[in-house]
Amino acid sequence: MRDGAPSSTAQRVAAHRLRFQRIGAPYGDPGADDRLAHDVASDVAVDPRGPMVRYLDARTRYFDRVVVDAIDAGVEQIVVAGAGYDARSLRYAKPGVAWFEADHPDTQHDKLARLATLQIAAGGVHFVPADFKDGDLAARLWDAGLDRTRPTLFVCEGVSVYLDDDILAVLLGELSRAGGPGSRLAISLSIAATTPEARERRARFEARVARVGEAVRSTLTVDDADDLLARCGWVISATAAGSEDESRGHDAGLVLLDRAPSSSD
Repeated sequence: MRDGAPSSTAQRVAAHRLRFQRIGAPYGDPGADDRLAHDVASDVAVDPRGPMVRYLDARTRYFDRVVVDAIDAGVEQIVVAGAGYDARSLRYAKPGVAWFEADHPDTQHDKLARLATLQIAAGGVHFVPADFKDGDLAARLWDAGLDRTRPTLFVCEGVSVYLDDDILAVLLGELSRAGGPGSRLAISLSIAATTPEARERRARFEARVARVGEAVRSTLTVDDADDLLARCGWVISATAAGSEDESRGHDAGLVLLDRAPSSSD
């Protein structure tokens, strides 16, 4: 993203999501999410037939399902790292569930201004300005009210690809440190293409995002991704490992993980 400006790719994702069928829930305010997305979409033009649309649609449903399943299982703390214009905190708002949105100050400032203009209340959301390269995200979350002794769902969607490997490792470690025993992480990783067709699609994607100042910085093999996650305190979720859906998601870089026990637990 360009200094002093909100993320262009985050705006495009919000615009695309208006066309997607979202996971429903008997709580929350989907209309508020849609109103914010419509406001964001007025500033950008997207191609509904573009090469990334099918992936974005599947990715959105994946994270919707993870969030709804966590809330239904009783999780009461959700952290969205690199939230952009994601508004699951509105769409899936439920009394007793606290949301924490951590994002770069430039994008977060623009989002808060839009929510104010639209008169959308976000009383259940704690907005945490953060630059992930600073390495202090856990402390910022605790200062905002995150209870480090309780299970937390961490959501990191569409972020890792824009982080250098060392900064991604710092972020993953900070998220592991921030949550209590029983915490989980749902993340999308940029997995290296293995076929000529996939490499061509990847090259087009990298060229597009580079033009708006948001270059691809992290691409991992599946083995390298597993090693990185393990080093940073995360293991493949025992409840998801081996399932057909999780295997497909893992190959596409969509991974659900459990926080590994630490000496401080």
